[in-house]
Amino acid sequence: MKIRFSTLFRACLVALMLGCIPPVAVAQEVEPINVNTASAELLTELPGIGPSKAAAIVEDREANGPYESAQDLTRVSGIGDGTVSNLEDQVSF
Repeated sequence: MKIRFSTLFRACLVALMLGCIPPVAVAQEVEPINVNTASAELLTELPGIGPSKAAAIVEDREANGPYESAQDLTRVSGIGDGTVSNLEDQVSF
């Protein structure tokens, strides 16, 4: 089986380029989202939170006051303990 030189050269070039990327560019640490100040649009960046849940979070926050913990998010319909456990490291108050 013959490998064409240009194919081998491209593969080596890609490997070399990937090795030069600093780890910071590959895995950036993301700041937690403050659920007491974030817009509905920003809240949709959280896993398991779509547009309707994000809007419900904002509505609940305005009607019932700020959240003090991730567990408080369960007062929003459709957000249960599973969603809360996925969000704990990604939200702040």
